[in-house]
Amino acid sequence: MNVAGSESVVTELAWFKSSYSGAEGGQCLEVAAAPGTVLVRDSKRPAGPTLAVGAEAWAGFVALASGR
Repeated sequence: MNVAGSESVVTELAWFKSSYSGAEGGQCLEVAAAPGTVLVRDSKRPAGPTLAVGAEAWAGFVALASGR
């Protein structure tokens, strides 16, 4: 796991928020796919730190979180 350091790469990505997120914002994360990596950030602080997770680790997290 790393914190992404190149802001130019981070801002050019297509970020997605969960469809379960309400219109009021709340406690939401956004994710973006990069080659071999999934980036995660706080939707309320898009210019803040970004966590980089390997694609396989992210797939394992999603499977665990969804109960599969």
